[in-house]
Amino acid sequence: MNARNKKLINLFEQKDNNNLNVVDFFCGCGGLSLGFDMAGFNIKAAIDFDADSLNTIAHNNLSENPLNIDLFEPKWMDKFKSSVDIKNIDVIVGGPPCQGFSLTGTRKLSDKRNELYKAMHDLIKVAKPKAFLIENVKGMASLYGGAVRDAVIKDFTELGYTVSSKVVNSKYFGVPQARERLFYIGLIDKDFVFPDPLFTEEELVTCREALDELPSLINLEEISSYRSNPKNQYQQLIRNGAKILKNHQPTRHTEEVINVISQVPEGGNHKDLPSGVGDSRKFNEAWTRYDGNKPSRTIDTGHRNHFHYEHNRVPTVRENCRLQSFPDTFEIKGSKTSQNKQVGNAVPVLLAKVLAEAIYEQIKSR
Repeated sequence: MNARNKKLINLFEQKDNNNLNVVDFFCGCGGLSLGFDMAGFNIKAAIDFDADSLNTIAHNNLSENPLNIDLFEPKWMDKFKSSVDIKNIDVIVGGPPCQGFSLTGTRKLSDKRNELYKAMHDLIKVAKPKAFLIENVKGMASLYGGAVRDAVIKDFTELGYTVSSKVVNSKYFGVPQARERLFYIGLIDKDFVFPDPLFTEEELVTCREALDELPSLINLEEISSYRSNPKNQYQQLIRNGAKILKNHQPTRHTEEVINVISQVPEGGNHKDLPSGVGDSRKFNEAWTRYDGNKPSRTIDTGHRNHFHYEHNRVPTVRENCRLQSFPDTFEIKGSKTSQNKQVGNAVPVLLAKVLAEAIYEQIKSR
């Protein structure tokens, strides 16, 4: 077995329970939670205000307490305390909504959503966990001259944590997606050392490796069975023993849209279209076809801008799950629009697992 496959096997390995409890804020469909679960943590509570996301969490038995809590409510913590013993929390994680920080969002410092991380701050203040993790778009580090970043670090430093931050690209950790995200990780009186990349540029998992044995859906029917055996190590591991293929439903494009997509070359985008074709959607990420020999672009929540590297359609929810490193046994609940939103907002599972293992080891060594 080659070194690359050994790395992948280790990444997907379920670790033994380490008896540390996690609370996941803004959990969504559970990318962070699943990564920490695979690293051996107990997901004590998963908090969100989206019913479909919590249904996904519950359906996959990912958390002891999926909690529908509005963190804008002044007394949200009373509801939380009625379900979870705050003395029994070891790590608090979360990815506050990024619309206020994103370079494609409103970019208003006064955006109320920029304050949601303070809900995590309030719980950390009273629970005093051993560590915390905050995930957000990389633009958060420099937006408004670094004012948001400095505020986050200041708030948690005052609680006794040493806060380390870094932009991490998921493609270097076995995820077939080039997704850069900013992570703040705080430990008590100790710098967190971010793990080094696990994969070189030559070892990256590609779109084709992740997806090419899945049914093509050329007949526009949802397929619930695999049509071939896994062709590589990633496909073998991502199946996770699944016998039924879930969330693999095609989008029914109009003939006009299919015609435009067919003219986008592999790895190309709207700039490669002939003059007068696809003019209504010519902006940054529009009409972008993945390169099958590279990791995908960052999965988004709209799912209408990126196309399969070979087929003339957008990726299915299952294909996006694979590009986010969710195993095939993990089913996303809700409408297809909701499913795409959940997957697009998630933290890549394998990246979350690597960070969780590093947090555990550094807590343990302390």
